[in-house]
Amino acid sequence: MRGLIIDSGSCVNVCSTTLVSKLNLCTVKHAIPYILQWMNDSGEVKVTKQVVVPFSIGKYIDEVFCDMVPMQASHILLWRPWQYDRKTIHNGLKNSYTIVKDGKTITLVPLTPKQVYDDQIKLKSEHEAMGRENQGEEQRERRPSDSARKSR
Repeated sequence: MRGLIIDSGSCVNVCSTTLVSKLNLCTVKHAIPYILQWMNDSGEVKVTKQVVVPFSIGKYIDEVFCDMVPMQASHILLWRPWQYDRKTIHNGLKNSYTIVKDGKTITLVPLTPKQVYDDQIKLKSEHEAMGRENQGEEQRERRPSDSARKSR
């Protein structure tokens, strides 16, 4: 998975419901649910669950506590809490982040424009497929059972 964005524009870390579903991660109820309005094309989203997400970038291995939301931008958005906790150093010119973990210096660099484009296409198709699956489940739940139809 390359669907990770590091951004200092917010005070929460978030991950996608798609990621949580695919990795079968255990969620917990959010202690203080809140509304996000800009995360996707669907308008506002109520944040009600959180999850610990393990991830790796090359040799860098970590885990982060995230709020879970349906989103199309990426699988994980790491914001100020992660950057502060890991004491990252951002190089604005190179758009890279340097982290010291277990005594080793690791530098995270951005994807190429082609890699970003390919990831966005893949994320969009995954999001659409998940929407179709959810829609199919809702339709199956609404159908009356055979026994209910026979008793009419």
